[in-house]
Amino acid sequence: MAAPILYIVIPCYNEEAVLPITAPLFREKLRQLTEAGKISGDSRILFVNDGSRDRTWPIICDLAQQDPHFIGIAQSRNRGHQAAVLAGLMEAKDRCDVTISIDCDGQDDINAMDRMIDEYLGGCEIVYGVRSKRDTDTFFKRFTAEGFYKLLAWMGVEVVFNHADYRLISSRALKEFANFKEVNLYLRGMVPLVGFKSTSVSYERHERIAGESHYPLRKMLALAFDGITSLSVKPIRMVFFAGLIIMLLSFIGILWAVVAAFMGKSVAGWASLACIVCFMGGMQCLFLGVIGEYIGKIYLEVKGRPRYIISDRTEATGEDPARQP
Repeated sequence: MAAPILYIVIPCYNEEAVLPITAPLFREKLRQLTEAGKISGDSRILFVNDGSRDRTWPIICDLAQQDPHFIGIAQSRNRGHQAAVLAGLMEAKDRCDVTISIDCDGQDDINAMDRMIDEYLGGCEIVYGVRSKRDTDTFFKRFTAEGFYKLLAWMGVEVVFNHADYRLISSRALKEFANFKEVNLYLRGMVPLVGFKSTSVSYERHERIAGESHYPLRKMLALAFDGITSLSVKPIRMVFFAGLIIMLLSFIGILWAVVAAFMGKSVAGWASLACIVCFMGGMQCLFLGVIGEYIGKIYLEVKGRPRYIISDRTEATGEDPARQP
């Protein structure tokens, strides 16, 4: 059996500070795996430039000119981390046997790739990289991240605990994954839906080698909302049951008010009325917000806009680079 062709897919956004440091590390890992006979010499490192505003793309082009094992594609504009990962995976699926997606900041342990490849050679189509601990995170980030994974599981979303986007996927699984046409992407919850034999490998996550994180709290919250609303309808059901409970309580309150009026014990007062009006108004706004979030997602889906557009490549493929699904 011939050694599989591996494509390491690396999304990049404003990474000019860290890319010159981590690119040689990825190249060395590719060399080690090739010399060990685990992968083919035709394996490549695929950088995906996600509309960077710094010198990330020129650096990728320079790397590609210096070493044919480096290749790159550039999106026409910044479309987010999930779209960048997807663009790289879809670009690689017909050109390799297996892919590994990993961020370029050096936080994920690249040595875990050895065990991922071993699991693939053992018959697994998908291998998830799972953090063994979160010592490098702040208490707030650790608490919210772990709570989010538990919340997703409670809502019925199939996710791998403490797994981000460091994973191995075979080309066979990717070709089936290409049939998922969602515009609102949450790959951590979508990949398990593909099925196939899968497993996990644990690793320790390190501090970022250089540069600054491009995932502030705002983006983390946006990704969390996408994960919940794209993969679970439980919030809508919760709105229904909460509305049902409030309706029952309101009915009891109406009965109490009518009985009190007939018994001559009603007292004119604005406090109770104000509390009820404020409570009901707040709940209605909350429910409308949840429903509106889902309607907004539907609106984006039905337009069928492309999830990514590739504007440049470091190599000619003979394909139309203008637009991808």
